[in-house]
Amino acid sequence: MPKIELTSAPFAYEGLDRVIHEKARLGLLTSLMAHPKGLAFADLKQLCGLTDGNLSRHLQVLQEAGLVDVIKGYEGNRPHTTCRLTKTGRRRFLDYLAVLEQLVRDAAKAAGKDAGAPSRLGVQTA
Repeated sequence: MPKIELTSAPFAYEGLDRVIHEKARLGLLTSLMAHPKGLAFADLKQLCGLTDGNLSRHLQVLQEAGLVDVIKGYEGNRPHTTCRLTKTGRRRFLDYLAVLEQLVRDAAKAAGKDAGAPSRLGVQTA
């Protein structure tokens, strides 16, 4: 049996940011990434399948982390809230995705996939 190097932790995936990694917030950030000019609160709620309260809470967490801007204003006489990624949010999300891609490659390799062969997810493993 090969000896395991204890000084490194290649499967710790430290870049899997806990703020981003939560399912609803991952969906929110993905939606906002696809809409760089931002999305209305109602549109974001519909795209991610969240209630008003859940969406508000997750946006608060993302805003406190500096990942999203929440802009409140009015359209006519009606309140209007728009959400968009910050520059920091975009960078952190892209960094997170790079770690997630590495995790998928590592998992495919561990499952015995041939290097370079597409996995069932359509991800190249090399």
